[in-house]
Amino acid sequence: MTLNLLIADDARDVAEVVAFGARMTWPDCQVTIAASGEEALRRVAEESADLVVLDVALPPPNGFEICRRIRAISRVPILILTVCDSTLDKVRAFDLGADDYLTKPFDHLELLARLRALVRRTRRDFGAPASLRASDVTLDVVTHEVRVRGEVIQLTSTEYRLLEELVRHAGTVLPHQFLLTQVWGPGYGGDAGYLKVFVRRLRHKLGDDVKHPHYIQTEWGIGYRFVASSPCGFGYTG
Repeated sequence: MTLNLLIADDARDVAEVVAFGARMTWPDCQVTIAASGEEALRRVAEESADLVVLDVALPPPNGFEICRRIRAISRVPILILTVCDSTLDKVRAFDLGADDYLTKPFDHLELLARLRALVRRTRRDFGAPASLRASDVTLDVVTHEVRVRGEVIQLTSTEYRLLEELVRHAGTVLPHQFLLTQVWGPGYGGDAGYLKVFVRRLRHKLGDDVKHPHYIQTEWGIGYRFVASSPCGFGYTG
């Protein structure tokens, strides 16, 4: 398939490096470079991006605001690429809907590995069942629509992937390293902070009680378990 990549970065040399790596990875990749926040938003509105690489320190609006606006209308994977390396900046980006976060200066091979992981996670699995269900949560594995008690909730691609992994193994405790490897890739096995942030976001969107979660329970020091209230645990439908 042809991949449409939007790079929003006012540092032309950085944008060109990212574009070159993307074209080497996906020869048919169509790359669009935006040098300002205003241009990035215009490109998002006019073109259909499959992947977004977004700097924070852009001429206004900045990358955080762009991320928020994109996420309000699209689930396209967003990787933040920035010099901002504080934990608060990372948490803010994830809370706004970013799927990944990498700080400058960056290793080119690591960047490409992260982009490949994002693309893999968003490709449809046509051999999978039509939907997954646990408790009163239903996932459509083709459209990635998620319903809680019949109400549709909006998830980013990474939030969906994490929820899907938990629901597929409902009733089973999944170790931190397993979830990190399955959702983010082999290079993320030790990044427990990623997992904690995304579990918190999932609980919020599912309407879970933080102190007494009904859906995603914490097994301290081990991992997380999606609780299925039905006797059969979870099921495939469709």
